[in-house]
Amino acid sequence: MPYDLKIFSGNANRSLAERIAASLNMKLSDALVSRFKDGEVRVQIRENIRGADVFIIQSTQPPGDNWMELLIILDAVKRASAGRITAVIPYFGYSRQDRKEQPRVPITAKLCADLIETAGADRVLTMDLHSPQIQAFFNVPVDNLYSSMVLLEYYRAQWINDLVIVAPDIGSVRLARAYAKRLDCPIAILDKRRMEPNKSEIINIIGEVKNKNILVIDDMIDTAGTLFGAIKALSDSGVKRVDAGCTHALLSGEAVELIKNSGLTRLTITDTIPLPESKKLDIMDVISVDKVFGKAILRVHNEESVSSLFDTYI
Repeated sequence: MPYDLKIFSGNANRSLAERIAASLNMKLSDALVSRFKDGEVRVQIRENIRGADVFIIQSTQPPGDNWMELLIILDAVKRASAGRITAVIPYFGYSRQDRKEQPRVPITAKLCADLIETAGADRVLTMDLHSPQIQAFFNVPVDNLYSSMVLLEYYRAQWINDLVIVAPDIGSVRLARAYAKRLDCPIAILDKRRMEPNKSEIINIIGEVKNKNILVIDDMIDTAGTLFGAIKALSDSGVKRVDAGCTHALLSGEAVELIKNSGLTRLTITDTIPLPESKKLDIMDVISVDKVFGKAILRVHNEESVSSLFDTYI
C-alpha cells in the first residue's frame, strides 16, 4: 500500500483544492503548473513522491487547457514513481456526449476516460456525473460522489413549506426523486424537447405545481436555457416561487443575464467550478464540497469504504 498522502492541484480550481487540503489539515504539495511562452502546459513536481499515495485535484471545465493540465500532471506524477495515483475531478467535462444519438458523432466521455487511464490514473474521484454509465467507460475504480451531501443540509435548514421538487427533464428524474425522498415532498417532471444543442422547449408539466413552492434540481447549468424555460412554464402554471439548485455552474454565454431576468428567487450552486466575480448575482448561494472530497480522499488513502459516505443521499 502507498504510504505518504500527497495532494496536488492544477489551476482549474485551485481555491477548492486548497480548501480540500485544509479540511484534512494539510497543504497542497509543491508542483509547478505553468505555461511555456507558446502556451504549452509546463509541469514539474518539486518534491519526492516515490511510493506516495498521490491525489491530483483538477476540474475540467472549459477551456481545454484544464484537461491538458490534468493529463500532463498525471504523466509527471507517474514518471516520478508515485505508488498510487487518484485523479480527483470535481467537474468531469465532455460528459454530455456519452452515447451515439446520431450518426458520425464521437463519444467524448469514453475518450476522456481512456486518456485519464493512459496518462496514469489508478482511480478516479468525481462528483455528480452527467450520466451514471460514464463510470463503466473506465477500467479503474470510479467513485461518483454526490453534492446532495451538502445541498440537502442547506435545503433542510431553509424549511420551505408546500415544496415540490421539479426535474427539468427526464434525465434528472432520479436526482429529483432522491431529493424529494430526503425532503419528504412530491416531485413534478417537465417534458422537454431539445431542438438542438443548448436549445429546448417545455411541452408539458407532469405533476401538481399550482400554488406550490418549487425547487428545480439539476446536475449542471450551462446556458441556463433549460432553467429559464422551466421557470417560465412553472410561473405560467401558478406557482408561488421558484428556487433552483445545481452542482456544476458553467454559466456559459448569456446564462447570467437569463437567470437575472428569469424571476428566480434563489439559485444554489457548489464550488466544483469556480464562480468568477463577473458572474455573481445576489440570488446565488455557493456551497463548498471541500469536506465531501476531503472525507473521500482520506477513506481512499486508508483503504476504507467510500460508498458508506453517501449511501443515505442517493
